[in-house]
Amino acid sequence: MYADLLQRCLDAAFDADFPENGSFYQQERRGRRYWYYSGYDRGGHKSTKYVGPVDDPDVSGRVAQFGLLKSSFRERRGTVRALVAGGLPALDSFTGSIIDALAKAGLFRLRACLVGSLAFQAYSGLLGVRLPEAQLMTSDADIAQFLSISTEVSDSMPPMIGVLQSVDPTFTEIGPLSDNGTAIAYKNAADYRVELLVPNRGSDDYAIRPPPMPALGGASAQPLRFLDFLIWQPVRAVLLHNGGIAVNVPAPERYVVHKLIVATRRRPEDIVKIDKDLSQAGTLVEAMAAHRHHQLLDAWSEAWERGDSWRAAMKQGRGMLPPAIGELLTDAIRRACEDSGDDPAGIGCGDRG
Repeated sequence: MYADLLQRCLDAAFDADFPENGSFYQQERRGRRYWYYSGYDRGGHKSTKYVGPVDDPDVSGRVAQFGLLKSSFRERRGTVRALVAGGLPALDSFTGSIIDALAKAGLFRLRACLVGSLAFQAYSGLLGVRLPEAQLMTSDADIAQFLSISTEVSDSMPPMIGVLQSVDPTFTEIGPLSDNGTAIAYKNAADYRVELLVPNRGSDDYAIRPPPMPALGGASAQPLRFLDFLIWQPVRAVLLHNGGIAVNVPAPERYVVHKLIVATRRRPEDIVKIDKDLSQAGTLVEAMAAHRHHQLLDAWSEAWERGDSWRAAMKQGRGMLPPAIGELLTDAIRRACEDSGDDPAGIGCGDRG
């Protein structure tokens, strides 16, 4: 049911984004080809929208079926209710309204990615597991995007503050602001925060200079280390609210490794956040160890190749897990190595040390 709902939500989003009064064309940028759409908005003004990479089979498949993609909201709503009744988590109504508004504004079409606990919530359906309620609680929405994507798609969603205020007029921009005065975060009267993030692959000094993100409605984003690993090759998921909301989230195996690293970088007094990092990582390890161990190996190996500081953090983070969970992760990677022919000792999984 979840897989069917995801496809219906993706179809519905595509159908809403690209009316039948336009057409698609390809454009090459830096050696890669992308789909764009040329059509007319409700006011009769011609507009151009970014669609996605030509080599993405989901995107090109929907382009090929343009005009045939119709999905009933009522049917999707019924599926959402059934999935929630079956134990999958639903968004609270306010968060659902925020994410739905951002999705309709083009956030996920422009390849932005949810991170944090909202992304974690999506793994319940993707992995077919029930997630502990305490690990789902959040009062913010974290959104990430690669700077290269934001600057090269030649498209933009409406101003972020306008989209958020359409749901709650008390949303305001909050500091720190970027050098050009654009916000990197937003907060409402109830202290609900929406934060924009971008990978920082440079020096730590760069982290205090949020770059402008043209695709995100003219906003800027806070650079964070390790984020490029997390949001590389995200997966499509659906969050359960109304008729379902199609979103992009990190691959769950990358989420595991990222949380182990991040847990080691937090200040010792941030014990609540550390515990949440480790509990979320541990839950995903338990869900993936039996039948998705090859994905765990892929993510672990890729991170291991990033260098000594990454290796030290990965081993430390694994050691912070409950012993049984840490051993489960190690054993899953070992089993995957038996199939791939890799040496587990060469990636820190020869033993728990």
